[in-house]
Amino acid sequence: MAREYPTGATRSDASKKPDYEGYLSPTVLIRFGEYMLAHQYQGQRSSDNWQKGIPQEDYLKSLLRHVIAAWWAHREGRVDEEAWCAILFNAQGYLHESLTHPSRGI
Repeated sequence: MAREYPTGATRSDASKKPDYEGYLSPTVLIRFGEYMLAHQYQGQRSSDNWQKGIPQEDYLKSLLRHVIAAWWAHREGRVDEEAWCAILFNAQGYLHESLTHPSRGI
């Protein structure tokens, strides 16, 4: 069913469309952007360098190292933001490889 606005404008029903605004945290995305910028090593790497392809095995090994770091920090009663950003990066990269290059996967 179409949505109708008081102005008379209409749009298609959004109930079966992803709600990215609801799913994503701008606070997390801003922190993740800061993390990624810091890891560009003053422009030595482009922001999309990872999209050139990194083996899933490398993403997984790095992901697990950062999970351990985040877990350790949690046990000590603190939050390791760098570890959580690295977890996000590696999870995204792993899934990106699966979705864009399934033949390279496991």
